[in-house]
Amino acid sequence: MIVLGIESSCDETGLAVYDSERGLRAHVLHSQVELHAEYGGVVPELASRDHIRYLLPLAEDVFAQAGIDKSQLDAVAYTAGPGLIGALMSGAAVARSLAWALDIPAVEVHHMEGHLLAPLLEDKAPEFPFVALLVSGGHTLLAHVRAIGDYEIIGQSLDDAAGEAFDKTAKMLGMGYPGGPVLAQAAQSGRPGAFTFPRPMTDRPGLDFSFSGLKTFALNTWQQQRKHVEDCAGNIEQLRNDIALAFEPVSYTHLTLPTTSP
Repeated sequence: MIVLGIESSCDETGLAVYDSERGLRAHVLHSQVELHAEYGGVVPELASRDHIRYLLPLAEDVFAQAGIDKSQLDAVAYTAGPGLIGALMSGAAVARSLAWALDIPAVEVHHMEGHLLAPLLEDKAPEFPFVALLVSGGHTLLAHVRAIGDYEIIGQSLDDAAGEAFDKTAKMLGMGYPGGPVLAQAAQSGRPGAFTFPRPMTDRPGLDFSFSGLKTFALNTWQQQRKHVEDCAGNIEQLRNDIALAFEPVSYTHLTLPTTSP
């Protein structure tokens, strides 16, 4: 069976051809990072328009790379959510139209389930059951994966996802987008011990996450320290680097997997 997969849930347009006998035959990806960088975050309307612009050309590219004609497809799978509604509709429209024209099934795929099961495509696939940590721009959760279709969420973010916290903190500091890479780069020049940030929810039972308070702490530190640095004609860039270093290890430490299975 040969399946075309389409992912358009947010700011990347991804397509792949998967063969049940030969595995992954081709994949292509278009990133919208430069498009949204000017705004410091994803603009849904621009994301949707860009998906529409690139979906069909990318489909032609992935068919060429896979060495197949679209008539050889047995099904089309597409991300049905969660995600940005306009972006999702762009991918769904192309996927369902192509499936209808070829008289083959169109298969809806839950975004998070796709992430959970992606490791099964690896040569050393995990065996059931396993614990999966999903960390993306819009979602942060821990899931107990017992089997395909049998999942239990054992922990999740109660407010911002980790990716959102990085993006919003970088924007507050007047840095670029996406927030993760720019904060990581700035942290390399930060001074260890310049600031100590709290670790959210470590004193509570359970495996849930919270990043909103950490983001607020970074904002308060920036606002308080920036005025002091400016009054003393200090180095604002070094202040950014120090805050990035204090923010980053706290975030990663809080995402440490539990040592016992659920």
